[in-house]
Amino acid sequence: MADRPPPPRLTPEEQKRRRKRSLALALTLGALVALFYVVTIVKIGPQILQRPM
Repeated sequence: MADRPPPPRLTPEEQKRRRKRSLALALTLGALVALFYVVTIVKIGPQILQRPM
C-alpha cells in the first residue's frame, strides 16, 4: 500500500458545516424512504387486505 498523508484537520467551523450537511442528507434520505413507502402503499391500496392467503 502506498503511504498516504494524514487527512487535514478541520476547523470547528468546517466540522459544524459538515455535521449540518450530513444531517440534511440524512433527513432527505429519510424523507425519500418515507415517500416511497407511502406511494407503494397507496398504489397497492386496500386490495392488499383482500388477497388470498
